[in-house]
Parts: sequence; C-alpha cells; structure tokens
Amino acid sequence: MAKRSKIEGLPTAVKEWLDAALVEGNFSGYEQLEAELKQRGFDIGKSSIHRYGSQFEQRLATLKMASQQAKAIVEAAPDEEGAVSEALMRLVQEKLFQVMLDFQVDPDKPLNIASAAKAIAELSRATVGQKKWLAEFREKARNAAEAVTQVAKKGGLSAEAVDTIRREILGIAS
Repeated sequence: MAKRSKIEGLPTAVKEWLDAALVEGNFSGYEQLEAELKQRGFDIGKSSIHRYGSQFEQRLATLKMASQQAKAIVEAAPDEEGAVSEALMRLVQEKLFQVMLDFQVDPDKPLNIASAAKAIAELSRATVGQKKWLAEFREKARNAAEAVTQVAKKGGLSAEAVDTIRREILGIAS
C-alpha cells in the first residue's frame, strides 16, 4: 500500500492556503512554500510539495479544459429542452445501476452503499424535476400559441399567417 501524502494530512486551512499559494505562484517556488510550511510547523519537503503541485496543476488544467469545452458546446448548441442533461443523467443512472449489479463485498474496493443510494435518489429527483419543467414549458408554449392565435385572428391576419405563427411557437416546445 502506498504511503499517504503528508499534504493530504494537513489541516484544512493549511491545505487551502497551500492550494491557493500554488495557483497564485503558477505552480512554482516550491522552496519558498517548503520554508513557509516549516514556519507553520509542518515539515514537508519541496519534492513532496512538487509532486502534489504537479498533480493539482494537472487536475486544474483538466477542469479548466472541461469547463471551456462545456461552455463552447452550450454556445454552439443551446439545449433549451435539457436533452444533454437528460442524456447525462441517464448515463450516470446506468453506471450506478451497473455498480449496484456488480456489487460484491471486496475489502480492497469498498463501496459506500449509503453514498450510492443518495446519488441515485438525487439523480432521480433531478430527472423528475427536469421532466416537470419540460412539461410546464410545453404547456406555456401551447397557451402562448393559443393566445397569439386568438389575437392574430382578431387583428385580421390570414389563416395561413396564424398557422405559421402557431407552428413557430409550438416548434420551440416540441
């Protein structure tokens, strides 16, 4: 079993300070960080700090890239109906279901059943919430289409124009 990192054992406030210092220092200045930690009463070498910093920098870069890609995807393909969220929830549900099916008592790979059950419950609530929102959205679109139809007919628009407006409104909610 691998030795646990001294940095992972730091008190929360000190670890938060170290994380912030690594980001602010652009993941450099490890000797200075080592000296600062010694002043705070923690004997952690620059090599250990560098190992931790390298992993942290990689995770941060991955997260930034994922965030940028997600933003680009949303801008390129808006998802008013929540199709991407629904697909993601279905994927997570499927993976959790597979984990539950494959569950075996294995001391080397403990599974926290309570956490898995909570994740499943939260995902189910999110799915129900999304479906409720979509149903409400469609109902509002139908009501808006009907209201516009009535106003357009009173205003003297042709049946063809009224039908075009109605199809455009309902096309949003289909």
